[in-house]
Amino acid sequence: MKFLNCYVDDVGLMDSIMKIEGIIKRKKPSQHIVIYPSKINSMQKDLSLRLIVNKSPLITTDSSTILHASKLLKRPLKQRISTKLLFIELLKKCEEQGYRPYFLGSSNEVLEDVVNYVRITYPTLDISGYHNGYFSKKDTLKVVKEIQKSQSDILFVAFSSPKKEYWIDEYLGQLGIPFAMGVGANFDVLADEIKTKPIRRLSKKIRKLLVHSLFGNAFLLVHTLKARVKSLSQ
Repeated sequence: MKFLNCYVDDVGLMDSIMKIEGIIKRKKPSQHIVIYPSKINSMQKDLSLRLIVNKSPLITTDSSTILHASKLLKRPLKQRISTKLLFIELLKKCEEQGYRPYFLGSSNEVLEDVVNYVRITYPTLDISGYHNGYFSKKDTLKVVKEIQKSQSDILFVAFSSPKKEYWIDEYLGQLGIPFAMGVGANFDVLADEIKTKPIRRLSKKIRKLLVHSLFGNAFLLVHTLKARVKSLSQ
């Protein structure tokens, strides 16, 4: 389904898992894309990002705002897929099927908490490796080679958007990993930063995310209304 210059797969959680397993078995490096209002807004002008997103074999949304906008445009999407839930379900699938995940991004402290959480929750899961997201441009190829040597099946990337889309697209072929997925702030969620970080810092982070989300939703509404008016005039 095409929605404001962006293709979206109207699939549920289990169907997404099945598609991901197919991607892993084919061993053709692919990037999963999660669509949010801010990303669709960026895609209206950023043609490079639009190309990266639309060539993905699996594009889902975790936004109720996009569901409402799709209905307004008479192209209703049935459901959104929680990125956190998809992340958790894939960890379960990794343990069940022997897939080896690699974790990339966030701080050392958060990353170690995530790895410890995964080891405790999924004791037979084989973690292929992990690296924080704070590395310089000159160290990028070193990190890429480290990931390549891990021979992982899944790469979970906790970079901000659109940095993660660009980064994965640039190095996907060199990484040699069948499936790469951006997980947003879910490393931080698993690390339980609400309990481990100062309230002031957390509140500032939440305010920034909320403001970003509000502006993203507002701009998406503008794009949606423009598209709706254009369709009515044709």
